[in-house]
Amino acid sequence: MQYSKRLQQQISQAISDIEQLTDAEVVCVLAPRSDDYYYIPALWAALLALVSPLLLVLTPWWGHSSTVSLLQLLVFVVSWLLFRWQPFFQHIIPQPVRYWRAANMARRQFLENGLHHTREGAGLLIFVSAQERYVEILTDRGIAQKIADEQWQDIVSAFVQQVKRKQIAGGFIQCIQSCGRLLAEHYPATQDKNELPNKLVVLPD
Repeated sequence: MQYSKRLQQQISQAISDIEQLTDAEVVCVLAPRSDDYYYIPALWAALLALVSPLLLVLTPWWGHSSTVSLLQLLVFVVSWLLFRWQPFFQHIIPQPVRYWRAANMARRQFLENGLHHTREGAGLLIFVSAQERYVEILTDRGIAQKIADEQWQDIVSAFVQQVKRKQIAGGFIQCIQSCGRLLAEHYPATQDKNELPNKLVVLPD
């Protein structure tokens, strides 16, 4: 997933701008996806293969073990290939599974980017997983004491709509600016510091 140097500079500048108004340390992370989910097509194909012998109940082949085994193998292979086809693949992954994987990655990125190590507990992560259409804002203790998780929900919901429209770049800019207004109101700047890089972290696909 490639982003132009100009866009990277715009996001970096947007982060720098809001950090002039708040003590928060903001990091943005974009993941093309949070998992490859290759096991999901295999699970669905195995399930269909298990029930496929029911198709033979009313036929002369019912009870022939070799026929049943061949049918199950054929159903598994065809189903697995079909479910790996992208238009099907996106629909067979349960939403709770997609969101669970994306939420886990968001928390890993919070730790890997050092957002839990700022001096005042001022770390804030804006995380997006594109394939899952998942957006989450995570904050460290300093911000969480001033701003409840529920107050970020409107910002997250607006960003999710832009991700669904594949407007991720513009969504980041608007999300950063919206976060900046909320942070400036409840967690304003009291000191001049910049502990973490002001940039968009793009994870490999």
